[in-house]
Parts: sequence; C-alpha cells; structure tokens
Amino acid sequence: MADPSSYRPKPGQIPDSPGVYKFRDEHGRVIYVGKAKSLRQRLASYFQDLAGLHPRTRTMVTTAASVEWTVVSTEVEALQLEYSWIKEFDPRFNVKYRDDKSYPYLAVTLGEEFPRVQVMRGHKQKGVRYFGPYAHAWAIRETVDLLLRVFPVRTCTSGVFRNANRTGRPCLLGYIGKCSAPCVGRVDPEEHRELAEAFCDFMAGRTGTYIRRLEKEMAAAADDMEYERAARLRDDVEALRRAMEKNAVVLADATDADLIAVAEDELEAAVQIFHVRGGRVRGQRGWVTDKVEAVDTAGLVEHALQQLYGEESGDAVPKEVLVPALPEDLDAVTQWLGDRRGSQVSLRIPQRGDKKDLMATVARNAQQALVLHKTKRAGDLTTRSRALEEIADALGLDAAPLRIECFDVSHLQGEDVVASMVVFEDGLPRKSEYRRFQIKGRVGDTQVWHGQGQDDVRSMHEVVSRRFRRYLAEKERTGEWLAEGGEVPAGAGGPVPAEENGRPAKFAYPPQLVVVDGGKPQVAAARRALDELGIDDVAVCGLAKRLEEVWLPDEDDPVVLPRTSEGLYLLQRVRDTAHDFAIRYQRAKRGKRLTTSPLDDVPGLGEARKRALIKHFGSVKRLRQATIEQICEVPGFGRKTAEAVAVALAQAAPAAPAVNTATGEIMEDDDGGTTHGTGIRT
Repeated sequence: MADPSSYRPKPGQIPDSPGVYKFRDEHGRVIYVGKAKSLRQRLASYFQDLAGLHPRTRTMVTTAASVEWTVVSTEVEALQLEYSWIKEFDPRFNVKYRDDKSYPYLAVTLGEEFPRVQVMRGHKQKGVRYFGPYAHAWAIRETVDLLLRVFPVRTCTSGVFRNANRTGRPCLLGYIGKCSAPCVGRVDPEEHRELAEAFCDFMAGRTGTYIRRLEKEMAAAADDMEYERAARLRDDVEALRRAMEKNAVVLADATDADLIAVAEDELEAAVQIFHVRGGRVRGQRGWVTDKVEAVDTAGLVEHALQQLYGEESGDAVPKEVLVPALPEDLDAVTQWLGDRRGSQVSLRIPQRGDKKDLMATVARNAQQALVLHKTKRAGDLTTRSRALEEIADALGLDAAPLRIECFDVSHLQGEDVVASMVVFEDGLPRKSEYRRFQIKGRVGDTQVWHGQGQDDVRSMHEVVSRRFRRYLAEKERTGEWLAEGGEVPAGAGGPVPAEENGRPAKFAYPPQLVVVDGGKPQVAAARRALDELGIDDVAVCGLAKRLEEVWLPDEDDPVVLPRTSEGLYLLQRVRDTAHDFAIRYQRAKRGKRLTTSPLDDVPGLGEARKRALIKHFGSVKRLRQATIEQICEVPGFGRKTAEAVAVALAQAAPAAPAVNTATGEIMEDDDGGTTHGTGIRT
C-alpha cells in the first residue's frame, strides 16, 4: 500500500486550468482517469487526510504510485479526452458499464449493392443503418415479416443470393412476393435501393406518408374496379398498421428522445435506456456497473451519456435526452452532445406530463434490472470479494489476489503441444490479456528436451519461464520504472512506461497468484521456474481435477476448500477457462497441420496456381520429380517461382505411401500410378 504523499506533486506544479488526469500504479498501469475544471483544486482533494476520503477513493490513491495530467483548452475537450482514455486504458477504478445482455438490432446494409435486412448483434459496422435495440430477436423478425409484404427487400445471405443468381431461380420469399428477387433481375439495383430506403423511412417513424399513399392507391383501384389489386393494397395497409401497433404510442407529440434512468445502491448501479422515435418506443437497453469510484447519480448519468453516444453521430443522437439528474458540467456535456449530433440537443429532467410518467416506467425497469443482476453470482461484487478473501486465507497470502493468472498445457498424444494463459482481475476474466503459447522445448538459450511427446511438467516449466522472462524484460526496459534515487519527471508525479500510446507492453503486469492446471508436480515446476528467475513475490498453487484439491509448493498435503466455498468456485472457473482456451488452440493447430501442404510456404503462390500445378502434373509426387524446366512449362510460372516450388518440395519429407489395411498392399507404385487390390492401374 503506497503513501499518497510519496508521489504528491510539488506545490504550484499543477496548473489551475481544465484538464484530464491519470493515476498509475507501481507498474505504470492506468488505474483511474478523471477530468476537472481546475486540475489544481481537483488533484489537491486526493491528497488530504486519508481518513477524510471516501473508502473507494482511499483505496485508489493508496493503490496508485504516480499521477500525471494533460491540460486542455475547454471543458468539452476534457470530456472527450476522458472518454477516449477510459476506453483505451480500461482503468479498474473507473465506472465501466457492461451490458447485461447482447441486444439485437434490426439492420439494413445500405453499403451493399443490394441492401439486406437482417438481425445484427455486436459492434456497429459502417454502411449499415440500425434500428433498436430490441429486447428479443423474434420481435424483429415478426416486424420484418409484416413489412416485407409492403417493402419486399432482400433478406437472404450472400451465399443464398449467389446461388439464386447462378441458377436463375429465386428463393421461396421471391415466389410468395416477400422479396423483389433482385438475384434474378426482377428489379434493378436502383429500384431495390428505393425499396430499402422506404423501409428505413418507415422504421424511422415516417409511417403516415406510406399509409396515406397506399389508402389513396386502394381507393383508386376500387374506383377502376381493380378489386384484386385493391384487396392486396388493403392487406398491405393492415400489415403496416399491425407493425405500428407493436410499438405503442407513448408520447403523443411524435417526440424523438432517449430516456435514461438509474437505480443504485452502495455497491452497484443499473442504467436503463428507452429509445423513443416518432413518439414510439423503438428500442431498449440496459447496463450494470460496480461503483468502484465515489460517484453520485449525476456522475453515473454522465458516464452513461459518454458510453451511449461516444461512438455515435448524426440522427443516432436524438434531439432530446431526458435524465434523472443533470451532470455537473451541464454546459460542456450539452455542447458535446450537440457536436456529435450536428445540431442542438436538449438535456433535461422531465417535470410533468407523459414524459415524466414514461421516465417512471424506465426507472422501474432499472430497479428490476438491478435486482435481477444481484441474483447473478459471477457479477456480484460482494461474492467476488468474498471469493478472493477466501483464497487469500486458504493460501496464506498477505492480501487478496486481485490479479490471477492460470496456465494449462494441452496436446494430443504428445503432438501439437500448446499452453494457455488466462487472466482474471477482481474475480472477472480479462480476455484482452489472454495469451497462447506453442511449446518449443526450450527456455531462454537452454535446450530442455528434444522432440514432441514430452510430459506436462516440463511444458509447464517452459511456459511459466517464458511468461515471466517477458515480464522481467519489460521491467528492465522501462526501468520499473525508475532506479532508486531517480528523479520524477516534472508534471508526472511518477514514472511512465516507454510506450508511444502510454500503455505498457504485453506481459508487463505481474500477478499476485499463479494457478496451474494440475497437482503437485506441475506446481513444483511452476515454482522452480519462478525461483530460477529470482521472482519471490508471486504465489503459486495448483488445482487438481479429480478431487479439486489445491496444491501448494513444498507441501506434502493439499489444501481442501469446502465444496460450497466461493474461493473454490472462482479457482475452478479460472482453471476451466484456461483449459478450454488451451483446447481450442490445440485443436486449431492440429487442424492446420493436417491441412498444410509444402506449397504453402512458397511466397506468392496462391490457391489458383497451386491447383494449376496439381492439374498439370497429376499429383504432388510427380510434381516433386519434375525439373525446374518442366515446372516453367505451366502457364503463369517463371523460373524464379519454379525454383521456389522445387526447393520447398525438396525440403519437405515425402508423404508416406498409402497401404491397403486389409491386404497390406502398397497402393502407390513407383511412377505415381495407384494400384488397387484388383491390380488395375489408374
């Protein structure tokens, strides 16, 4: 635990101007990002008597080892820079909202020649227009099924589209009138794009225009006694009205607004957002966060606005945003939202009428989301804290292991030996820092063993050694971070890792606990690897699968945690995650090995020219026997490429001949022909 006075900036060193500041820990890792109208006043508040600080703030300043800042000209720039740094560094003491589910969107791929309507999840892509999010994918499909009657836009995948184009026959939707069948040329690209844009207009809330137009066309068809066409138009109008009814009117004045509500307790907060377009609720989503910093409702709202609109622009930012509390820097946040939209945005608290009633509904949803989240074991901060404390008590650690790394080795009968490293921080997986290793049988400059098929113990020794050699290399490169007695850079309050983007490199952070998948031998190998590198401040344990026993170095008997222990549950989750990660890598590596060819290593040789070679010579064996001049006879092959092909085939070991397992007869003769059991050559 660091003393904040050890890295407190000198009096008068901090400027009295707007800016953004970062706290770093002893390894140079950014643990908190904040902004302030006055950097001097805000930073001074962190260096007062620890007893007067909020418990979470006190934990942050005692975890930190340095502070640095960047001066900006306006509060809007500070808001944007704070958002960028939080997204880049993912500080552990900042509020970070995480989705409680992956919400589906109705997406129209306007960037394609023939736009497609589909359900999409995940990150938004360029050239795609999104509507939603929706609570359920089936709700999107029901709406699309109704609208395709009026707007027969393509919904098929690229593979189905190409197949229909090749055969000249549309899919079933094309036959029943729910697709305009651009795949077979029933409409040209311009006509199909007009349909897609009309579909988007209707989904965006401009519904009255299309319904009135269809009603006029229906009346005209009836006057002309085209009763069949009038009946179809009547059904189209009914389909549009049913699609509209799925989103009931909640605001009579056709308002475009987002409503944000917050439900919170001492430890966590839940945020719910209703997206209202054209007076109807077009989408809903929610986030949950651990309150790891001292933040009030206004601060939670500001963080929610940053996450909700940080990557958006144009109409994705509505004209009106209704919130339960206004951010502290109201003018800066409002200007930032207006800049993202391109026009003025109203940010306010609803006081009366339908908007206040709807806000109460959103607040009830937020409260229900928080209660539901509390029942989820893995996301409960209290449960995770208890699990880490139980692990610390069982293993005799001085403090809870906030960062745990787990290693596992995987192979198939000694082939394709690989290893995995997974990272858990504060009891949650940190997938961006997962690593995979291909076992080489070598540690540093020392040959440990030759060949494949060796045991897991030596593999574990190698992977732990390689991981912590990288850590020591980064520590030495950055000076970790200054030698004793070194001067602190002005304006920084502490050392900074030597990276262009301000982030330490991979493997730069040591864990408090290393977990290995295995028993006493694997634990001893990991401990020996750390001892050889002179690392004595990292604890090691192993979790054996059979009896779920926890093994410690130099202990004859395992530690047995109760089956109901949260600590054992967390260790099992860490171990199983490492095992699954290693298995996936091993299978991918094995699959790649089984489908490789000597020709894969020839530079510039693509699939088309590989096929041309095999087609010309008939087999790889005949190609291997060919001269460079003969290879040059293949169209598209010069002498340089032919020489590269010959060298690659000469270096690769020839494949073993095929054998008839029933008779023991070799299936391939000397000149490359295949001999079947009947003796007939092909």
